[in-house]
Order: sequence, then C-alpha cells, then structure tokens
Amino acid sequence: MPHTAPKTAIVLAAGLGKRMLPITETMPKPLVKVGGRTLIDFALDSLAEAGIGPVVVNVHHFADMLEAHVNTRSRPQIVISDEREAVLETGGGVKKALPLLGQNPFITFNSDSIWIEGKTPNLKRLVSAWDPERMDILMLIAEATTSIGYDGRGDFHLEETGRLRRRGTDASAPFVYAGVSIVKPDLVTDTPEGPFSANLFYDRAIAKNRLYGLRLDGQWLHVGEPKAIAEAEECLAANS
Repeated sequence: MPHTAPKTAIVLAAGLGKRMLPITETMPKPLVKVGGRTLIDFALDSLAEAGIGPVVVNVHHFADMLEAHVNTRSRPQIVISDEREAVLETGGGVKKALPLLGQNPFITFNSDSIWIEGKTPNLKRLVSAWDPERMDILMLIAEATTSIGYDGRGDFHLEETGRLRRRGTDASAPFVYAGVSIVKPDLVTDTPEGPFSANLFYDRAIAKNRLYGLRLDGQWLHVGEPKAIAEAEECLAANS
C-alpha cells in the first residue's frame, strides 16, 4: 500500500436530514436505525475495519445526541468537528475539519451511505485502487438501476480509463455517487468561507481530468426517506 494511502476520514453527519422528516424532528439522521444499527455506525464500522483513524465526525443537528452516541464507541478514534453555530454543507464541513484531517489524502464518508459488501470490503478496495499520481479524487460509485431505494437519473458516466464525467445534459447516467470518496487536501484549501457543496471539489478534479470512480462490489442501499428504511432492511435480512 503506498505511503499516500489515506489514514484519516471525515463522516459527514451535520445535515438537517429534511428528507427524513418526521423522524428527524426528534433525532439526527445519522442515528436513524436500519436493521437494528444506526446509519453512522455502518460508516464508523467500515472505517474501523479498514484500519482508518482518527475519524472526524462533524455535528450540527441534535449535536449533543450524536456526540453522546459516537462517544460510546471504542474504535475508530473519533474527533468531533463542532458546527453547532452554522450549517456548513458538505464542502464547508470538510473545509472546517481540514486541520483535523492532516496534510495527506483523506476519506469523506456520507453518514447515510450503507451497502451490502461483495467479496472484498469496498473501503479496502477503494484504498487499494487509490493512485495519487493519476487521481485527485477517487469515488465509490454504484449502478443507478440496481441500487435499492434510488430513483434518480444517475450522476456519472464511467470511462474505460476509470475517469468519471458528469451526466450533464444527458437524460440519464449509469452510475450514482455511493457517498464515499478519497480526496486530496489541496482541492479544499483555497475554497470559500462558509457553506458550500462538496461538488466544488468534484468539479475541480473534473477540470483536471483527475476524478476517477470505482464500482461498488455488492449492493448499495439508498436510505434517503422514511419509506426507504423498510426496503433496505428487507435487503439486509435477505443477505444476512
């Protein structure tokens, strides 16, 4: 494994979870349970198993509740990035946490990204596939048509080289971002203050032809709304 393989990560857990209402009126979305396990524990368990740490968790919505939950874990080592004062969105959250993530490439992990593994854990596959000579970002992507709970038009086309390009004006694209990526910190350093989307990082990588994708091996579960929970649980039970 190259010395530039990521060792740190951020789990993006500060969002308001509006699409998960009314559940998120009383708890943060990362604490929603699917198959008896919270969404954020799927992320933290995956990172712990891959030997990643320390892991930054950013908090805003029901921050105390979320902090109390992650503090019950023994691994991975968790560092809180406090966003109680203002929602910074995905990009702004990463920027605020940058001093905690270090100067090497790091993993960003959406707190609601869960999947059923294939033969080899996908996070380990992602780290193994990371090539900083060619890549500024490597994303885990899933097939849009076979993803459980996903009904969008897809995000990306995957070229033979492994590069990604956006759907753009096409009616659809075959792949959807599965919520996990490896990012070089220099994409983040000179970004705007305040809230902004992580799409800014992706666009910077695309502009240099350095955004790459790795196909998820297994089954991606998109738990975006309350109705998706039962569907995901059914799928997890069938594969347990």
